[in-house]
Amino acid sequence: MQHPHATADILTSVPGIRHGFLSRAGGVSEGIYAGLNCGAGSNDDADRVTENRARAARLVDAPSGNLRTVYQIHSAEVADADTVWSEPPRADAIVCTRANIAVGVLAADCAPVLFADPEAGVIAAAHAGWRGALGGVIVATVTAMTARGAVRERISAAVGPCIGAASYEVGPEFPGPFLDDDAGNTQFFTPRPGSDRFLFDLAAYVQARLAAAGIERTTHTGQDTYADENFFSYRRSCHRNEPDYGRNISLIARTDEA
Repeated sequence: MQHPHATADILTSVPGIRHGFLSRAGGVSEGIYAGLNCGAGSNDDADRVTENRARAARLVDAPSGNLRTVYQIHSAEVADADTVWSEPPRADAIVCTRANIAVGVLAADCAPVLFADPEAGVIAAAHAGWRGALGGVIVATVTAMTARGAVRERISAAVGPCIGAASYEVGPEFPGPFLDDDAGNTQFFTPRPGSDRFLFDLAAYVQARLAAAGIERTTHTGQDTYADENFFSYRRSCHRNEPDYGRNISLIARTDEA
């Protein structure tokens, strides 16, 4: 599997920043985890996951032991990668101001979001499934960045590969919490003709949450993890009755010492 990893132009163009929304390419895992499975929470061989994570860190020019990820819980909690962790904290975003530390999030249909304010030297990564996005993980991440010197108008944010609007079918009860929060959220739901179900545009919703948090420079890389087998997908694994699934990693690092 040699499909290239995804990147976002608004981050690629930033000096001193390296990032990637990594596909399954270039990993050592096998079977249903074939490729670059970086999910320690999967039932994959632990040594293979460790090797995959080391390879992921090197792809953004960080030392293989300098990758920080969290124990994700679909929350709005933000961890600080500048501190030393004895074990990964329970959170869904990470902020960092140190060079040569890669911060990353895992996803297999949820939306990964990478942030950078290079002038302040502040980077972040967030895991935004529907629950976390609705619950405020985006604004919490931006708030944590500004507390460390970032300026909203300077922050660039990229939404990575996630389940696409054409693939994300949800039940009739699903839109309720979104519409209770903001009636304008109806724009992210498309009714399925002849059905009581909807298609939900997660990436567009996350970008709207970024805009609401004052982030104007945003983009979406565009890949649909369910439809594109170069990426792991939880929903696809369920539809195939597979016993488990791999996790894609998205990560960002500062390589400058400024």
